[in-house]
Amino acid sequence: MDMIERIRELLKLVYDPELGISIVDLGLVYDIQYEADKVYIKMTLTTLGCPMHDMITGGVDFILKDRLDITDVEVDVVWEPKWSPDMISDEGKKTLSYF
Repeated sequence: MDMIERIRELLKLVYDPELGISIVDLGLVYDIQYEADKVYIKMTLTTLGCPMHDMITGGVDFILKDRLDITDVEVDVVWEPKWSPDMISDEGKKTLSYF
C-alpha cells in the first residue's frame, strides 16, 4: 500500500459526527498529497458554516499525526466543487440506507 492509500484508509477513521459516516465515504476528501513527512488534504464539508468544522478538521490533523508520526499536516477546506449527496460512496450509501 502506498502512502496516499494509507492516508486515505486513515481518513476513513474520521467521521462526520452528525451523519456517522467517514469523511472519505461522504466524498468530502478531494485531494491527498504527501511529500517528505508533509501531508496536504484538500476537502470540503457538507455545508458552509458547518458547526462540526473544527471537530472534523481537527480529527484529520490528529489521526494523521498520531498514526503516521508526522508533524506537518495542512487541511485546506474548500467550497468548490460544492459537495452534494451524489459524492457519497456506495459504502456510505449503504450506511445511510440511501438508495
